[in-house]
Amino acid sequence: MKFVDEAVITVKAGDGGDGCLSFRREKFVPRGGPDGGDGGDGGDVHLVAAAGIGTLADFRHTRNFKAASGRPGAGRNRSGRSGAGLLIKVPPGTVVRDRDGGERIGEVVDPGHRLLVARGGAGGRGNAHFKSATNRAPRRATAGRAGDRRELSLELLLLADAGLVGRPNAGKSTLLRALSRATPKVADYPFTTMHPQLGAVRVDAGRGFVLADIPGLIAGAAAGAGLGIRFLRHLQRTRLLLHLVDMAPADGADAAAAVREVEAELAAFNPGLAKRERWLVLNKSDLLPAAEVPARAQSIAAQIGWHGPLHTVSAAAGAGCRSLAQAVMSRLEALDAGS
Repeated sequence: MKFVDEAVITVKAGDGGDGCLSFRREKFVPRGGPDGGDGGDGGDVHLVAAAGIGTLADFRHTRNFKAASGRPGAGRNRSGRSGAGLLIKVPPGTVVRDRDGGERIGEVVDPGHRLLVARGGAGGRGNAHFKSATNRAPRRATAGRAGDRRELSLELLLLADAGLVGRPNAGKSTLLRALSRATPKVADYPFTTMHPQLGAVRVDAGRGFVLADIPGLIAGAAAGAGLGIRFLRHLQRTRLLLHLVDMAPADGADAAAAVREVEAELAAFNPGLAKRERWLVLNKSDLLPAAEVPARAQSIAAQIGWHGPLHTVSAAAGAGCRSLAQAVMSRLEALDAGS
């Protein structure tokens, strides 16, 4: 199954500066010639693949981009300064299309790869440019050309950086909504997500990761029970597993037993997957008195012999979600750095 992160942006290359109409005026020089300089070129707009960016989430907040225009020419044969080009950072693997015609402009694949998406306008010519043997005093200068303006469609085939696993109704979909702008179905009765959902989590500008909500695992999932191994395969592409557990189940179920059940399914499907880095995330802390939450978390961890990262959150209330996202981002960056 393919997951696509999409964004629409508008880019405007810089306009060219106008050429100057000017004649030399100096004391004791009665017949000054034309000296109008050319205008500067407008800046181009490029997309550049940047390592460390995994989603298009930043473009939900900033959608309009404009390069600098060229400066007009001036007398004394002074050319206008060209406008600075604009580099827009996107994740590697971003496919770019012209939204109006649907034309595929290109793709940025490897970090540092640039793609020209809007060309700056050429600067106008000053009247000095038109001087000739037959026209020694041209009264002609041209205006700069407008830079390209395009509406672009960006598409990124997503591979999740982190995956949410757990029993049905552990609150995975609610947590995905709390951390990203994904809108999976959530409800206050037991049910399980029927399709994997992905959300682009934006930690801060230029930093983010992709989080997958895998349908709830039940006993026998590795053998095909319930939604079966079809969705367990998606977990193989993640680098970090967030094991979500309901720490205050309404039916009084044993939280530790729920953890062991999911661990068994991961191991039955792929022993390597069971050994993948996994964090324990205890959810629904808002259903317990605040004073009881730390003791309950430590009790669950002790029952299963847990010594890895442990986070307590309330996906419904948003408590602890921000710190969890920041911790996941830092860990992913450390994995990228090889530490």
